[in-house]
Amino acid sequence: MNDFRVEDLHGIHAILYALFDGEERLDRAAMRRQTEICLASGVHGMAALGLATEAAKLNERERMAVMDWVVEDTAGRVPVALTIFGASIEEQVRQARHATAAGADWLILQPPMVGQYSAAEYIRFFGRVADRTDLPLAIQNAPALMGRGLTAADIRELVRQHPNIRLVKGEGPVVDIAHLIEVTEGQLPVFNGRAGLELLENLRIGCRGLILAPDSIDLAVRAYEFFCDGWDEHAEEEYRRMMPGVVFTMQGIENLICYGKRLFGERAGIAIHDRAPAMRPTSIGLDMTRRYATAMGGFPE
Repeated sequence: MNDFRVEDLHGIHAILYALFDGEERLDRAAMRRQTEICLASGVHGMAALGLATEAAKLNERERMAVMDWVVEDTAGRVPVALTIFGASIEEQVRQARHATAAGADWLILQPPMVGQYSAAEYIRFFGRVADRTDLPLAIQNAPALMGRGLTAADIRELVRQHPNIRLVKGEGPVVDIAHLIEVTEGQLPVFNGRAGLELLENLRIGCRGLILAPDSIDLAVRAYEFFCDGWDEHAEEEYRRMMPGVVFTMQGIENLICYGKRLFGERAGIAIHDRAPAMRPTSIGLDMTRRYATAMGGFPE
């Protein structure tokens, strides 16, 4: 977006699923349709290549293609964030440069998914990547899902050293996110995720918004907008509508990819195919998915 400012970021942002065809190839048409559904639902931002996008299963060429697609399909209507995945500094810098050339508005840095290292090592890693890009950056801090992360004090130090790191993408309980906001003195915009668990409580403690996979994105947008308008009862009603599906899908990242993606597919009328290795759905799980999709209804056109 030509008028993009970090200070203006807010609301519900959609993080895209990786949608494959029956031959396990990325499905360009399905990916475009997914973006269209999110935009029609009123999202305040688009994102791709996080955990929900199964970036670890995509090769570098595919990750770059997804970057190009989401920017093209969003067409400047809302800000676009792209997550940078890579096992080395050079790989992450290469991905960041492609994301910048594609037209991303901001980037989310993930810790490399190799080994287990000290906080000081991750701070140095993130810092060396940050020093080689001019775009605003966020740190994805999801220790429960990724097995590695930083404390609130670590993040405060990282931001002090590298001023273009300007946001945090969290994946944690409200009490943990509240502590992060307190330690960083509310100066660092924080977006939570976790499929929308504790959505309204996140907003009440000062989160700028949430970045969510699209299976219940329309309900999350309505809950957010009702909350901002002071219509708390309406916000709670929309949150209650999405909660059974959220609790069902958000029981681990593989569960989200298996059933959250299928919940989206049921609501969107898109066939879902897995790329191996993958968690495979059970008949009970599919019955539950269909029931939740029926209760939520279809997406807005």
